[in-house]
Amino acid sequence: MIRCLFFISLLIHSTLGQNSTQKWMTLNGKRPLVIARGGFSGLFPESSADANSMAIAMSLPDVVLLCNLQLSKDGIGVCTSDIRLNNSTNVQLIYPDAKKTYTVNGKEETGWFSLDYTIDELLNNLTLTQSVLSRSSSFDLQYAMSTVEDAVGIKPYQFWLHVQYDTFYNQHKLSPSKYLQKALRYMGIDYISSPEIGFLKSMIGNVNKARTKLIFQFLGADEIEPTTNKKYSLLLEDLASIKSFASGILVPKGYILPVKADMYLGAPTSLVSDAHKQGLEVYASGFANDFITSYNYSYDPSKEYMQFVDNSRFSVDGVVSDFPSTPSQVIGCFANNKNVSKPVKGKALIITKNGASGIYPGSTDLAYQQAVDDGADIIDCSVQMSKDGVAFCLDTADLTGATNAMVSFIARSNVVPEIQPNAGVFSFDLTWSEIQTLKPQMAKVVKDLLRNPAYTNAGNLVTLSEFLEFAKAKAVSGNAPYLASKKGLDIVGVVTTALSNATFDKQVTQSVMIQSDDTSVLSKFKDVPTYKRVLLIEERISKAPKKAVAEVKKYADTVAITRGDIVEVSSYFTTHMTNVVRQFQKANVSVFVYVLRNEYITLAFDYFSDPTVEIATFVEGAGVDGLITEFPGTASTYLRSPCASADTPTYEILPVQAGSLRSMVAPEVLPPAEAPLPPLQVGDVVDPPLPPVAHITVASTPVQSPADSPHPSASLTNVANMGLSVMAIMVLSLLSMLY
Repeated sequence: MIRCLFFISLLIHSTLGQNSTQKWMTLNGKRPLVIARGGFSGLFPESSADANSMAIAMSLPDVVLLCNLQLSKDGIGVCTSDIRLNNSTNVQLIYPDAKKTYTVNGKEETGWFSLDYTIDELLNNLTLTQSVLSRSSSFDLQYAMSTVEDAVGIKPYQFWLHVQYDTFYNQHKLSPSKYLQKALRYMGIDYISSPEIGFLKSMIGNVNKARTKLIFQFLGADEIEPTTNKKYSLLLEDLASIKSFASGILVPKGYILPVKADMYLGAPTSLVSDAHKQGLEVYASGFANDFITSYNYSYDPSKEYMQFVDNSRFSVDGVVSDFPSTPSQVIGCFANNKNVSKPVKGKALIITKNGASGIYPGSTDLAYQQAVDDGADIIDCSVQMSKDGVAFCLDTADLTGATNAMVSFIARSNVVPEIQPNAGVFSFDLTWSEIQTLKPQMAKVVKDLLRNPAYTNAGNLVTLSEFLEFAKAKAVSGNAPYLASKKGLDIVGVVTTALSNATFDKQVTQSVMIQSDDTSVLSKFKDVPTYKRVLLIEERISKAPKKAVAEVKKYADTVAITRGDIVEVSSYFTTHMTNVVRQFQKANVSVFVYVLRNEYITLAFDYFSDPTVEIATFVEGAGVDGLITEFPGTASTYLRSPCASADTPTYEILPVQAGSLRSMVAPEVLPPAEAPLPPLQVGDVVDPPLPPVAHITVASTPVQSPADSPHPSASLTNVANMGLSVMAIMVLSLLSMLY
């Protein structure tokens, strides 16, 4: 099935425009090249048949296929990056007693080496494995090694051969240069690169400069180049001499945009400009969607590529990537697109989860301002109540996850079974003045994947009134019934009054969305025609039968459902796309999907560790009406790009075909099938009436937090600065949105 996907994708991409009239800041003024390192090696074993085929199918038409050359005992070229086969094949299982130690460029290396095996032994006895241990091993042991001839045989638009170890092979009576001299007679090789100056100089008289470019690779700054015995950092100071034997340079991306020790970007270097002045092309390497990079990129790999191909100072001439589809979409869709600000008509709304909570602490003034700056259509306020009845924005009534409340108010910690089984410090047990002394905290999905840690405690919580003044709302409180019956706090009444005071009940240009997972809450707002009601469905479902949908329509205009209700995922592979969206929309019920995140660990393998592919799948594949996301900027970049609206885009970001990638995995590797999800039932929809509000006198409570008075909430930008009319839509949600 996926091979069919490759074929269809290849047809689509091959018919799209190759030569853009846009002017780029590359050396030749043309768009940067996408260079696929070992094909689509971020997913499949490097240079395997499917890795190479998928790179061509899922990339721009002029993608360059890169093969890292190693030589067999009988002098035949194979493609694998590491000189030790044990890092990319099952050689140690086939030849357990054949481990050897060699000196490679002055360093001792132990393992299994290609030069100890004939080409027949390599091709017939070994199978490939994923060389990056953090990646999926699901495709291990399925593919034979690829020769250089195999890689060229699939007819890539351009082919790049990288020769890493010329000196080593010559020491053992094998010659990469002689191999290449023969190969060039019958193969189209567009680029030859090496970190060894002697090898490149030996090739000058053996290549047709009009057809084949020689590229000098810089290794780590302190590593030694074997021909000159100089550090690569010293060679970098004499670009003019490099021009004498090469037409370009290949450098680690940190040579251009260094990342500091704190994982934030440093100032860009002048390398690209300096090289271009010498007539040298510059290719940047080291790109992979599933590697932790600078916090500046917010786990969105597209942002990183943009820094290298679309800024006001320079553009590299090409990028070397393990996931070539991502730089293809950046170059084909996102770059040179800064003036586009209007949303694409008919496309999904971008709805925040606690503002841009992937970038700043959620529900703070900074998170809301960032969401507006990033192009969100709807920002949300998760309404909580303080002990003295002040409504404010925060994701949950338990303050311990989103603030430092456990440090300051541990004595107030208690268990409220109606809300959660664990102890917490709850908003309704603290006065607003006490809550204002707390510091917000950045949420994180995975322990080792920090979000913008320099701003972990930045920003200020905002009241519902302040939020409404900022001009949009979506408030979440999973405890409306509990507050009403136990604490004497009428959260529904407070929200209703606040909206009325702000005249949103009389608006004709702005729309308010009230969201809750409780139909009794939604019923309280049914008599205000300007309010749109959203039912949050937390149950996992696979179908939306007509009876259940009809019941939903009594209380809501829209439903919010989880990602897994639309695209089912098992063991990180998509398995099936349900008809839930279509079933709701057929009854004129809109569908929002929640919660979208950028971190690659939250994405199915089918999405290529790229949040944009997941977004495209929900928008183009499933046809959702709204995306609830912690990173609105990522959704905005896609939805406001030409690839989401143009009839003939330069590159098409295809939605995944659920289950197609999984079908390529050997059946014995897959875990047992999971039980099917149940359909939505009528009983899942209707909730009991809200209990009456208890009348409880609130005694004043001494402040137990530090004596420093809190900073006032930073003033939020005026509504007029929020953009076009779509920015006037507001959402008010009354139940917490879980993942």
